[in-house]
Amino acid sequence: MRFIAEKIDVGSLELKDQVVSINRVTKVVKGGKNLSFSALVVVGDSAGHVGYGMGKAREVSSAIKKGVEAAKKNVVRVPMTEKGFTIPHAVTGRFGSGMVLLKPASEGTGVIAGGAVRAVITAAGIQNILTKSLGSTTAHNVVKATIDALLRLKQPQRVARLRGLGVEEMLGIEPKEQKPAAAAPVAPAEA
Repeated sequence: MRFIAEKIDVGSLELKDQVVSINRVTKVVKGGKNLSFSALVVVGDSAGHVGYGMGKAREVSSAIKKGVEAAKKNVVRVPMTEKGFTIPHAVTGRFGSGMVLLKPASEGTGVIAGGAVRAVITAAGIQNILTKSLGSTTAHNVVKATIDALLRLKQPQRVARLRGLGVEEMLGIEPKEQKPAAAAPVAPAEA
């Protein structure tokens, strides 16, 4: 399922890149083998923006540079809760045969995730989360499945607005009642 993400201006963001994997690939040609490198890179600002990209070149540094440029074109916004820096609800993302389960966690849990998932989650700035990678363990599929899961996240305010409810009403939280201010004691009227 494809989601249309809003265009984000990456010029205003301070993106940090992280290399997830580097593969040596060869192409067999008439004269022998052509050797090149492919790099999978994740970029993020640790404040709710993350993207991934792949670069391929004859040298590792050039492949990483191309991967960073591709990742900056694919940056998406990730909804997070204000309290605890976690995700609003559990979600599963799929890409190919790779599947990634993301679950919110209480404050102090930390990031419980494997290699490729951890790279995406930390780049996005999520600090408390539980994850499980199911199916394919290929780094490319896992990264794309994680991004797919993050794109499937919905903010509670947006869902409540679509349903025509208040956020407290939708989440089943009782709204706190306002206690009337204590009035000054009134002296009884004498008859």
